[in-house]
Amino acid sequence: MTMKKIFVILALFGLCSSFYWSTPEKHEQKKVLVCGAGGFIGFHLVKRYKEEGYWVRGVDIKSPEFGETSADEFLIADLRYPEGAKKALALDDNDPFDEVIQLAANMGGMGFISCHDAEIMHDSALINLTVLEECRKTGAKKVFYSSSACIYPEHNQLDPNNPKCTEDSAYPAAPDTEYGWEKLFSERLFLAYGRDYGMDVRSARFHNIFGPQGTWCGGREKAPAALCRKVAEAKNGGTIEIWGKGDQTRSFLYIDECVEGIRRIMKADKGLPIMNLGSEEMISINDLARLIAKIAGKQLHIRNVPGPEGVRGRNSDNDLMQEKLGWQPSQSLEAGLRKLYPWIEEQVRTSR
Repeated sequence: MTMKKIFVILALFGLCSSFYWSTPEKHEQKKVLVCGAGGFIGFHLVKRYKEEGYWVRGVDIKSPEFGETSADEFLIADLRYPEGAKKALALDDNDPFDEVIQLAANMGGMGFISCHDAEIMHDSALINLTVLEECRKTGAKKVFYSSSACIYPEHNQLDPNNPKCTEDSAYPAAPDTEYGWEKLFSERLFLAYGRDYGMDVRSARFHNIFGPQGTWCGGREKAPAALCRKVAEAKNGGTIEIWGKGDQTRSFLYIDECVEGIRRIMKADKGLPIMNLGSEEMISINDLARLIAKIAGKQLHIRNVPGPEGVRGRNSDNDLMQEKLGWQPSQSLEAGLRKLYPWIEEQVRTSR
C-alpha cells in the first residue's frame, strides 16, 4: 500500500470519527425560543442562554435596537397572527423546543400604557393566544410567561409607604390599568393551558426591570431610563420635570437579576406558583431622580408637574420566591443605576 493511500484512509477515518462524536453532542444541545428577543429583556436573556450552551432562536417584530443579538437564529415575525407563531415554533427536525420564553408584548412606560388601552389589550392578548396554542401543538416542554406587578389591585397600593403586593393579594382583581387586566387575563390563560393540556407553564410578575440596552426615549421608556435621560440632558444647576407629586413609590430590578430569576424559575421543578420577580428596595420617584443626579455629579432642581403616575405605591414582596427558590434579588438600586446612567448619558451625547 502506497503512502498516499495510507494518508487517504487516515483522513477518511478522521472525518468519520469527527462526525460520530459531534453528532450526539449536537443532538443533545437544548433548544430555546425567546419571543420578544428584539426587546430589552429578551436581548439580555438570549445572551444568558447562549452562555449556558443552548441553541437559541429569537423572534420579534423588530431587531434589537442597541446591539447585535447573540441568538443562533433571529426571525422577524408578527406573533399576533398564527402564521407568525407557527414560523417561530417550527424546527427542521420537528422536535419541540425545550423551553419557550414568552416576553413579546405591546407595552411601554406609564406615559404609553395610560393612553393606549385598546392597542395594548388587542395586540398582547393575540400574541399570547397564538404563541401558547402553537406551543401546545408542537409540544413545547416548558413555557414561561412574563406577567407584571400591574396586575395587583389599586386599592392595595394607595399608601405610598405601605403597598401590599403579596401574590395572594391579586384577587379580588382590580388593576388600575387595562395593561394590568390584560396581564391578569394572560396569567389565567397560561394556567388554563397547563391544567387542560398538561403543559408545564411558569410565570413571574416583573417589577420595573431596568438596565442598559433598553428604550430610553420616545415615550415607551420606563422611569429609570426616562429620569437618567432628563438628568443627562440637564445642565448642572438646572431643573427637571417629574410627573405627579413625586412621592409615589416603586421598586426597580436590575436586568441581570431579572435574567437570573427567570433561569432559576425555569430550572426549578414543575408546579411553581406565579411569583413576584423584583427588588424590595422601595424609593419615591423624586428620590430616584435625586439619586441619579448624585451619580451624575449634578445639583438639580425638581419641578413636579401634572402627568400619569399610576398607583401611589408599589413594592415587590419576595417572601414566596425565597420560600420556593431559596433565592431573591439582592443588588442595590444605586449599583444598578451606576451601570445604567453612563450608558444613557452616552446615548444622549451621540444622539445630539
